[in-house]
Amino acid sequence: MNEGRKRIIRIGGVALGLTALLALQPEPASLVASAWARGDAARGPATRKLVLSDQARRYLALQYRSYPTEFMGCMIGETRGTTVVVRRIAPADVEPKHSTPTRVVPHQTCEDAGWLGTIGMIHSHPGGERCWYFFPGTQVASSDGQSFAGQPYPVDAIMCGDHVVWINRDMAEAQLSLVADTVRQTFAPVTR
Repeated sequence: MNEGRKRIIRIGGVALGLTALLALQPEPASLVASAWARGDAARGPATRKLVLSDQARRYLALQYRSYPTEFMGCMIGETRGTTVVVRRIAPADVEPKHSTPTRVVPHQTCEDAGWLGTIGMIHSHPGGERCWYFFPGTQVASSDGQSFAGQPYPVDAIMCGDHVVWINRDMAEAQLSLVADTVRQTFAPVTR
């Protein structure tokens, strides 16, 4: 085979590889958020409050202290108007090799793992770092923001030590303290 033909085959292979990689990328968060805003996806009123049961709080505290890698859980509960109530958190189906200090990938969905009533996902950031859905000072979605945009759930959350940062379908972030007796939630901009 001559050099010209080999080069054309290599270029074609690279082009096919890049096309395959682009096809695997999730839709940009702005496109998915726009679809939600237009009503293209079925949804109720935007979630304005996240409530965690005592059992869910205990589970989060135990998991956060137990692992140096990220953990992931399925938030099980219900939506009541603009409030999401998390009754319990079930462990997501994660292979140990798919959990590192900076990344966690489930093996299957919560529903496929048998967890009915899932209303969101939660994962941890060991050390409480990078707890945001948008890069600081921008509206550019982080990988966590992009991941949430591709999910069907009304909320997503990041466990960050003594608090949880969470996001709703309007792509608004909020914080929930886990140490105070009274829960303070606000939709003021999260420090980014």
